[in-house]
Amino acid sequence: MPAGNEWEADKLKSQGNVRFREGDYDGAEGYYSQAIVKNPNNPLLFTNRANARMKQEKWEGVIDDCIRSIEILKENMKAFWFLAQAQLAINHPNEALSSALTAYDLCTTSPTQTKDAATISALVLKCKKAKWDIRERERIRRRGDLLAELEQHLEDAHKRELFSIDERIASSEIGKVEGTEEKQELKQEYEKKIQELRTAFAISDPENMQKREVPDYLIDGITFEIMHDPVVTKNGRSYERATLIEHLKRSATDPLTREPLSIKELRPNIHLKEACEEFLKANSGWVYDCAEGEVDRDTRWAHLCSL
Repeated sequence: MPAGNEWEADKLKSQGNVRFREGDYDGAEGYYSQAIVKNPNNPLLFTNRANARMKQEKWEGVIDDCIRSIEILKENMKAFWFLAQAQLAINHPNEALSSALTAYDLCTTSPTQTKDAATISALVLKCKKAKWDIRERERIRRRGDLLAELEQHLEDAHKRELFSIDERIASSEIGKVEGTEEKQELKQEYEKKIQELRTAFAISDPENMQKREVPDYLIDGITFEIMHDPVVTKNGRSYERATLIEHLKRSATDPLTREPLSIKELRPNIHLKEACEEFLKANSGWVYDCAEGEVDRDTRWAHLCSL
């Protein structure tokens, strides 16, 4: 590629960065698109445009940009991070969880990108809970046809309202910012109605209709599974003992903060261990289903590298 094209692409990217910082995400997207035409082999240009599109909730465009970026650079933490957020936004939690875990793996093994580890860890947990929530919805729906029918009516009505807002934006009846605010209000109202509906059914059939959840504080920050033998580090963060020790054998640092950490500094978290044991005992009939159908990391990585 001629050096001139790369220089022009960098100049267009810089102009896009200015628009992005100013909050003009549509303008930023335009400059990044022009830069990609000049230099289509730069993976960073695609992640920049994906970020601009993400701010505008153009989820399909975000996914396309992230995949194209990963095709150029396999170990692309930022692309997997953005990809997970877009997949979660379009209600594909299984794919989102896989992408988020890959971003987390890349982040925690990189000497330069570890500052994002805590943020990506939170995204992994969010994807996992979204995946579990869908399974819970299906389980609850199977318990009652009436609840399923009413939830479907609410969901269909919500989709129609969102489509109506998109049409108003397309016809310039309202602006993108106003449209986004209306979507957020509708989402909150929809989620409130769903929760109120489930609560009403749960009261009428508490044994089978109550939504089942795993508290965040019981989940290990490395494997994202429920802990059995938690230990606490000097900065107050708890992990599953076995997985943290395995990590420390490879790198004597906290997995998320990257602060120096040794095995001898770990202390049993007795109260958290008791809480984990109590939860597992009280929920032994269903709690292990949380991990059912998970794809192991080697298989997931092989699949993503083939994109």
